[in-house]
Amino acid sequence: MAQSGAILREVGTTNRTHLHDYANAINENTAAIMLAHHSNFRIIGFTTEPDMSEIAELAHQHNIPLLYDQGSGCLLDTVQFGLIHEPTVQEGVGAGCDIVAFSGDKLLGGPQSGIICGRADLIQTLKKHPLARALRPDKICLAGLAATLSHYTKGEALQEVPIWRLTGQTISQLEARATRWVQALTEAGLSASVEDGQSAVGGGSLPGTTIPTKVVALSHPKLEQFTNQLRTTPPYIIGRIQDNKLLLDPRTVFPEQEEALIRAVIQAKNATQ
Repeated sequence: MAQSGAILREVGTTNRTHLHDYANAINENTAAIMLAHHSNFRIIGFTTEPDMSEIAELAHQHNIPLLYDQGSGCLLDTVQFGLIHEPTVQEGVGAGCDIVAFSGDKLLGGPQSGIICGRADLIQTLKKHPLARALRPDKICLAGLAATLSHYTKGEALQEVPIWRLTGQTISQLEARATRWVQALTEAGLSASVEDGQSAVGGGSLPGTTIPTKVVALSHPKLEQFTNQLRTTPPYIIGRIQDNKLLLDPRTVFPEQEEALIRAVIQAKNATQ
């Protein structure tokens, strides 16, 4: 915004903003209205904000575009996974936003990238900016993004996109996996048990939100040394310590990685006896 010469005028307050706050801020110098979804922080308590469709209608009444920074790139309804609702890209477009900007990774699940969609005339204007060439993605990034998006168009994102493949696991599936881990680790002489836990989505999205999981809790007389051995030795396993136990969450591990993980945990145990 500074480079473009635009002056940013904030409207409303941190926790309460009304449509009239936007309306009162519009004058003959107003070039656009910009919304930024708070995808990596939460405001709780006494809060209110107008619907996006209301802001879009106001913007179009004044013949100015509505720019929306959606953030996460979410294309699926997160409620189906027991999470709070995350606004989707489709909702932004459907509400009448003229430009929607979002991440190609995060909840979209593709490569590190940024995507802008919306009105063709505005997109053409953006493409003329010198930075559009300097920051254009390479062929590897485009190939990864195309492959990821194709899973959505084919209706197979839940089975093929890693973020949703892991998030979509049920408690019964996770408990069965955790039980297998515990059995193998116990037979190798480790103290292990299945416990209830919480998985955090992370990735700069759905802040403060967790979903139930089943974790493998490992006890070890040299817990810090044992944990450090796992972190610094291939395949580099990172867990979290809670109540003097190392917790490993099956939701963060693909089924095809299980054997390698179990071998690494046993090797770390042998190396820290």
